[in-house]
Amino acid sequence: MRALVTGGNRGIGKEIARGLVAQGLDVTIGVRDIAMGQAVADEIGATALQCDLQDVSGVADTLGPVDVLVNNAGVLFEHPLLSDAARFDETIDVMLRAPYELTRAVLPHMAASGYGRIVNVSSGWGSFAEGLGGPGAYGIAKAALNALTVAAAREAPQGVKINAMCPGWVRTRMGGPPANLSPEEGADTAIWLATLPEDGPTGKFFRRRQEIAW
Repeated sequence: MRALVTGGNRGIGKEIARGLVAQGLDVTIGVRDIAMGQAVADEIGATALQCDLQDVSGVADTLGPVDVLVNNAGVLFEHPLLSDAARFDETIDVMLRAPYELTRAVLPHMAASGYGRIVNVSSGWGSFAEGLGGPGAYGIAKAALNALTVAAAREAPQGVKINAMCPGWVRTRMGGPPANLSPEEGADTAIWLATLPEDGPTGKFFRRRQEIAW
């Protein structure tokens, strides 16, 4: 089976990719910097694909069959929400539009094979139940990604499971050194959802393998 992990060259995405390789999947990491991405891919036993998430049309056209899609890539800007429309647009492009387009691109193969797993790496900041936090448009994009998860799961072909997950506060470039979880711990739930058995859940939101409120 082939998996695509966007933003798989560092942090949580790298550990998700590493974990899927360890489970025997043929893993491709989607990266902006192909030279850096190829070095990471060589390290973990994956392949690298140049992927500009502000314009995924070319990627979607050349992607080929994908059985597992992990929409992991994200951006975080400290700019106030209402003062920077360009940052708003980029946030939505990367964390909502790109997952939407990639989901559409991989579904025909998943439908034909009767199997697929799509994992949307979200955040508690995208949860209305937890206060919709975060700077700029981050929480808005993650809340929209959560909504996409629910709606897409309803339309998904038989055998395809689509879920969202919150990795928690993780020691990455985005999370910072004070975070209480390692990248490996943050990746665990995504790896679990990416390899769910036939009777696993769909259209749900998880943290530490436990369902949480939207």
